[in-house]
Amino acid sequence: MRFRTLGKTGLEVSEIGFGAEWIGKMDDAEVRAIAKAAHDAGVNIVDCWMADPAVRSALGRAIEPERDDWIIQGHIGSTWQDGQYVRTRDMSKVVPAFEDQLERLRTDHVELGMIHYVDDVDEFKQVMAGEFFEYVQKLLSEGKIEHIGLSTHNPDVALLAVEDGRIEMIMFSVNPAFDLMPATNDINEYFGDYEDEGLAGMDPIRAKLYAACESANIGITVMKGLAGGRLLDAAKSPFGVALTPAQCLHYCLTRPAVCSVMVGLESVAQLEEAIALETATAEELDYASVLAGAPKHSYYGQCTYCGHCAPCVVGINIALVNKFADLAEMQPEVPESVREHYRALDVTAEACIGCADCESRCPFGVPIATKMASTLDLFGS
Repeated sequence: MRFRTLGKTGLEVSEIGFGAEWIGKMDDAEVRAIAKAAHDAGVNIVDCWMADPAVRSALGRAIEPERDDWIIQGHIGSTWQDGQYVRTRDMSKVVPAFEDQLERLRTDHVELGMIHYVDDVDEFKQVMAGEFFEYVQKLLSEGKIEHIGLSTHNPDVALLAVEDGRIEMIMFSVNPAFDLMPATNDINEYFGDYEDEGLAGMDPIRAKLYAACESANIGITVMKGLAGGRLLDAAKSPFGVALTPAQCLHYCLTRPAVCSVMVGLESVAQLEEAIALETATAEELDYASVLAGAPKHSYYGQCTYCGHCAPCVVGINIALVNKFADLAEMQPEVPESVREHYRALDVTAEACIGCADCESRCPFGVPIATKMASTLDLFGS
């Protein structure tokens, strides 16, 4: 296993991390088997955003034998209320939820105290100026967290975090579908300027974020590196071709400032697929040739989250709504994390008036109004 320094935290983290989101589906023996296999392979960072007490307890029991070897991303603001996950800034809920996390993880601290899921610029400013961040600083002074991190899907929020100076690392969603956009509106030139290790063809805001993190020594840990599995399936990939886990992970790890990819593991076999990255050949890692050689017609009708559809007349962030809908549709049941992310949007698909004005700007012919209607059915009002 290769390791990278997580920016200014100074922590040495494994390139492959343990995303523990799916362990709620497993019994204790399965959770322990995955945790032990990951540890034995050199994986040393685990993300625990989950608020479900049973999940936290199962993870705590699994990593307890090697607790000192693990770097834990523990989230602040992820709570369990009335039997379900709720993201909140209500301190009467935040404080006991974090104390519960420490207790169930069988530890007195986590290495990375993550301000949980901030996707709105105004909310970020409120969090950093109010009692929530005062609590985070208190945890830091008490040694209950060693470093302050932030999780977000929004590059504008992440850029503000870099500029703020008090955030030491960021958890951010990274994969080719989220990053890449048309260099022009001509679909035939979609990957015309793409370079293997460069940023050509990338959403300029995201490119700016990666460069800013690199310059400020802010390490990035990655979520959604496989786009919920969508990139592994040619029928569901916006590119019309399937990438391998190694290619997806390599893509993430070639972005500036990226240090580790949290892989959502449901089995030891999936772990083995992920860590195969460490011994893969250059040919096996080559995602660029696969994407550049993708059939041009495959992009048509598929959202690549490029944002060309904006602005929406009622203020829907169409790319983000589509992103959450696609992630949800990849699973037999809508994951609670994705459902909560969707519901936290200022404007959801419910607001769509079906004007289809956005469709005239989409270079890929996505039936956006129809997509908004199906998304409303998927998540409900």
